[in-house]
Amino acid sequence: MADELTLEVNASTWTVTASPETPLLYVLMNDLGLLGPRFGCGLGQCGVCSVLIDGVEMRSCITPTSAVVGKSVTTLEGLPAYYAARMNVTPAPKLHPLQEAMIAEQAPQCGYCYNGQIIKGAELLFQTPEPSEAEIRSAMNGHLCRCGMYPRIMSAIQRAAQAIAANGIASSKETAEIANV
Repeated sequence: MADELTLEVNASTWTVTASPETPLLYVLMNDLGLLGPRFGCGLGQCGVCSVLIDGVEMRSCITPTSAVVGKSVTTLEGLPAYYAARMNVTPAPKLHPLQEAMIAEQAPQCGYCYNGQIIKGAELLFQTPEPSEAEIRSAMNGHLCRCGMYPRIMSAIQRAAQAIAANGIASSKETAEIANV
């Protein structure tokens, strides 16, 4: 039986008609048209469907939509604004510093893991602004990358931590220049 559920997604309020048990991922993709979270394994094991729920990374493929009513959901699309609000940065950047760093490190290859790596990495950077290599490895455990770009993902998280610590966000032009080297 479908119910009307009111959700806060990327700082906007949405009313959707769905069964309370419907996986949040399906509502995000099918009803809201968001492209960040993706369907991967459907079992919450690969991480490609990750979103932030009240600032904590969760697997949306196994999270019932009813579980997020009254909570704040942030997807890849809303991450720059979420970062700006948390860090008191105005105006909000076009990309989160980790997204900029992933481009600069040429970490995204096939794109399968990109959403989950960014969401989990952003959560880590909010909780631990200057993570050690061991902390990054521990946090990112369980986020699968088909292309094996783990060293570049690690470098991107470290680069983003430095950019955030310097309270500077690499411009898109700088990132493009670095990516083309």
